[in-house]
Amino acid sequence: MSGETVRPAFEGRERPLLSYGIAFPAATARHLDGTFRASRVYVICSGSLSRNTNVMDQLETALEPDRLVGHWIGMRSHTLWSEVLQIAEEVQTAHADLLLTVGAGSLTDGAKIIALVLANRVSTPEELETLAEGPKKRKYIEAPTLPIISVPTSLSAGEYSNFAGGTEDHSKRKYSFQPPIRGPELVILDPWLAKTTPGSIWLSTGVRAMDHCIESLCAIAGTTTKSDKLALNALGLLVPGLLRCKRDRSDREAHLQCQLGSVDAMAACTSGSIELGASHGIGHQLGPLGVGHGETSCILLPAVCKFNAKYNANREKQARVRQFLIQDPIVSDVLRARSVNVETSDLGDILDAIIRELGMPRSLSDVQVGRDQLDGLAENSLHDRWCKTNPVPLKEKSQVLEILEMVV
Repeated sequence: MSGETVRPAFEGRERPLLSYGIAFPAATARHLDGTFRASRVYVICSGSLSRNTNVMDQLETALEPDRLVGHWIGMRSHTLWSEVLQIAEEVQTAHADLLLTVGAGSLTDGAKIIALVLANRVSTPEELETLAEGPKKRKYIEAPTLPIISVPTSLSAGEYSNFAGGTEDHSKRKYSFQPPIRGPELVILDPWLAKTTPGSIWLSTGVRAMDHCIESLCAIAGTTTKSDKLALNALGLLVPGLLRCKRDRSDREAHLQCQLGSVDAMAACTSGSIELGASHGIGHQLGPLGVGHGETSCILLPAVCKFNAKYNANREKQARVRQFLIQDPIVSDVLRARSVNVETSDLGDILDAIIRELGMPRSLSDVQVGRDQLDGLAENSLHDRWCKTNPVPLKEKSQVLEILEMVV
């Protein structure tokens, strides 16, 4: 079982640890004993993985049956409170001492909120609201103690943050949960497992990771030389890696390159005090309308760049990112093939070409969001912290609508 690389995901932070180089069931078994001394594991596994692969069988074989004390198959997108509370009850009943998630970001967010729920003995939606950001947030919140291991199959990189989003079932409003909530202590990267992820999810969440980089690089507050270096390094891995994955889903190296790129993307936007922008902010509220996390970035990121440039907020920063991207030979081939005039194009145009080449949605109509939903979407977006910290702060509904009109 040689060949495993284990290191902190981020320089200067002990957790989360990153593991790659061996298959995830073997890595999980190794770390249950060595890192966590855990013996009662509750697994939250993606529905599609459970149906289309034998991951649960692999885990049962690797972990021995008596260590798997419960499992939940499939969580709906955007992490519904009702499911979080149901799973928390099961985890408590099973006396689990570790949560393992295998799948995409909604599961990871779910696990983070479940651990917070258990630490604070919460069992109803009304009580859960007191743990979320907002006027009802309680003064004292206990930090979670239940450790989490995540095996991600997408690139949205929520595994690396001490932050989660969860959606209240009835209002469809997404609430944010911030520290003392904690992310996973170990993230296991398995490019062979990643290759089973549907292309639309893999590539769109890769664009989400690009969005982390670009909104970090183009932020007007909180960036540092270190954060810029990390974000550019991540973009240099992600953009060509995604274009290679689009061409060949059996390219193991390209998949691992994208996974490592998404780690640096998250390192960039969580180092220092970077304030992200409206692509993330509006995207959070587009999510509960049935749009995948990654797809929100595919649709919004180029338009938000154009909006910020139009109002002169961060043109020099955008020009630097544009220059970095057009120097990549794989990107340069895409621009040539798509007849993009490199001389006159701005960052929004370059991103538009890359996202189209990946075959991702570029408008709200592509994802069945109609004009009749724009008003509510704009209203909800004004509550989001990242809209307030956009390089052009979004304070009026008309500003959000201007961005949405570009992508209708």
